[in-house]
Amino acid sequence: MRSPAPIAAAVLLAVLAVVSWQVAAEGPLLGLDRSARRATYEFRHQLHSTAVNHLGAALSDLGGNVPAFPLLLLGGAFAALLWRRADTPRWWLPLPVAVLAGVLVPALVVPGKAYFARPGPFGVPLSADQLGWYPSGHTATSTIAYGTVALLVGRALAVRARRRLYAATALLCAGVGWGLMWSDYHWLLDVLASWCLGGLVLLALARWAVPAGGGAPAGRGH
Repeated sequence: MRSPAPIAAAVLLAVLAVVSWQVAAEGPLLGLDRSARRATYEFRHQLHSTAVNHLGAALSDLGGNVPAFPLLLLGGAFAALLWRRADTPRWWLPLPVAVLAGVLVPALVVPGKAYFARPGPFGVPLSADQLGWYPSGHTATSTIAYGTVALLVGRALAVRARRRLYAATALLCAGVGWGLMWSDYHWLLDVLASWCLGGLVLLALARWAVPAGGGAPAGRGH
């Protein structure tokens, strides 16, 4: 059976290219940003829930360098321990993969922010020392950091547990993006672009940096 990864990568790349083109050209797709922000504002105003507002802020904070990068390194170390217990060749590999993932975040996000120089939802012009809002750094950080941990640890788990871990991680990363938009920290397309960017990084790591089967002990794949 053909792997769906190349198709997924092509879709993510296409969406990222279209969104980036629209942001650079200030195209009609930016109307989606304005509509989503307006709908979110109206719903937030109607709900008027301090608890939900705090939840949105807390989830968005999970995309910060702290705690994402420390958890990425701890997750890499934990995955290496699991791989070693399973007598996996190159059991130490999760640690350099975690470091690589951490390096890729600023390497990919910072040039994009500098190039597009997009103002945030409040429309305040950028100062000389500011980077733009596109793509979302918090979204990319959470997607790549937590996604890499799930990828590395998941390789040492049975299939069912691995799928649950992947689903929980996807839900967490979606929550970070939702929190950023709910709290009016980012436009929808900022978040969408970083989800695509993070997905491409994770697909690349799964293809080239993490061996298939990883540390999963024999007989635990069902």
